[in-house]
Amino acid sequence: MTFRDQVILVTGASRGIGAAIARAFAAEGGLVFVNYRSSEAAAQSVVEACRAAGGQAVAIAADVTDPEAVAGMLARIAEEAGRLDAVVNNAFAPYAFDPDHRARFWETPWSAYQTQVDGALRATYNVCQAALPLMRRRGRGSIVNMATDLVARPSLAYHDYTTAKAALIGFSRNLATELGPLGIRVNCVAPGLVWPTDASARTPEAVREMLIAQTPLGRIATPEDVTGPVLFLASEASGFVTGQTLHVDGGLVMT
Repeated sequence: MTFRDQVILVTGASRGIGAAIARAFAAEGGLVFVNYRSSEAAAQSVVEACRAAGGQAVAIAADVTDPEAVAGMLARIAEEAGRLDAVVNNAFAPYAFDPDHRARFWETPWSAYQTQVDGALRATYNVCQAALPLMRRRGRGSIVNMATDLVARPSLAYHDYTTAKAALIGFSRNLATELGPLGIRVNCVAPGLVWPTDASARTPEAVREMLIAQTPLGRIATPEDVTGPVLFLASEASGFVTGQTLHVDGGLVMT
């Protein structure tokens, strides 16, 4: 796969999985816009890593839950790059995968669901709405939305987070149906637990070992394990693939 002369936007890319995805695109020669909300120093560090990997990168601030901020971000991409080949919607509302202190359903207010829906679905909606004109101009493009294998296999009931990601998968399938005739593909990548990230930091070793024991490939994913599937779905190697959810969890979910 090569992304030379291609422009990619990765949201929530200042750390964790998003940062790994940005570095992977850069290593394949892409120009990566590293979106962040407030962690400017972290985003600049990712930009430096992208450049060291052989690509180009630009840090670009925007709260992706804010339509005006997103419109401004895409206007800047249009001005500086003149095109947009791929979008990876990776940003999500802060969340901690903490089995010992997770809220049970009867303890979970609707506001918690709303926060996660805004972080996963509303943010993706905003970015896709703003990115669509740039992609339609060229009659091609790829959108990759980051979901979770918890939708298919809720090993632990993280109600608000998983419900929001389930909605994201439904949104992505509808979008794939509608944008396909325009030459734009839409797919999801659904990782299992990824270690280490800020979100998984509170997952105790006992739970990680339980998941490892149930996983055919016998380990927990790293952020780098997620990058290959994302790049595949963003590339022409998957040019006849749309509306799919690719589980990246070592075989924990088999469909």
